[in-house]
Amino acid sequence: MTDNNRTDEVLDDLPEPSFRPEDETAPPRPINWNLLTSHDLEQELLALNRRVNWLRLEYGLPASEVPPLWHRHPELLWELSALHLHWLSAYDAEQDGSAPFGWHRDFTDARNRLRDWVAASGTRRDRDRPTRQTPWPGEEHNQEVVEQVIQDREAAEDAFYANIDFATGEIDSGA
Repeated sequence: MTDNNRTDEVLDDLPEPSFRPEDETAPPRPINWNLLTSHDLEQELLALNRRVNWLRLEYGLPASEVPPLWHRHPELLWELSALHLHWLSAYDAEQDGSAPFGWHRDFTDARNRLRDWVAASGTRRDRDRPTRQTPWPGEEHNQEVVEQVIQDREAAEDAFYANIDFATGEIDSGA
């Protein structure tokens, strides 16, 4: 047995490491969620979901800051996307050594905003509903707010992705 084979065996026996955000091959860039094609939307949502999952586990974030169905609420999507972009920039190898302190300071502010967004949206650890829209005078308001019990996160995510029209990239929010 060569040393390389022995190393491979040892590595194969190690438990899988917890998720770390993957190394970015391109410079960090903001994502305009409104302009993505259906394929790009799917890829970016899946990638952001991995990053958000890492963040919530790494920092022990409660569902009052990052609920299971955060991706169904644009206000949370935009906030978490911006937070991740900020993290990538702060931890870039060419960044100033104090940049992570700036990220953590801004993370505190973002956590406060996340709590506000979650409270306003009505999504929770065990149930979800569409974010209520407040009509302005003269606007019709036909939004039906139906609360959904979350029993299985994976099933809920599958249901969410089932509502994506991959031809247009639009999400049928009426489901």
